[in-house]
Amino acid sequence: MNEVIINNNLFKVITVITEKDIQKGMMGKKFDENYNGMLFIMESGPHSFWMKNCKTNLDIIFLKDMKVSKIHENCPPCRSNDCKHYEGDGDMILEIAGGDTSKYDIKVGDNVIINN
Repeated sequence: MNEVIINNNLFKVITVITEKDIQKGMMGKKFDENYNGMLFIMESGPHSFWMKNCKTNLDIIFLKDMKVSKIHENCPPCRSNDCKHYEGDGDMILEIAGGDTSKYDIKVGDNVIINN
């Protein structure tokens, strides 16, 4: 379990690295007392995420060079194969509960700290 800190807000995250785990992401999962975020470690560049078979709204935060580069807030779950895609550029992507970026005043340009 890793920790991601943005603006003194701590998120306990599950870190995913493999292509299979990245594709599965938060499908069928909910955050609980053990973790409140999922951190995707990826190659730097443009990426596209969708909300297929997710159980709850999520904020999708693209990170690049340890800074917030793009935010998609309150992305709703999708049950079809024609889901909306959320795009951004980064080397990591953080998914947290829908609305938390507003709740914690997270904005593009904010610094990010990751603790192992």
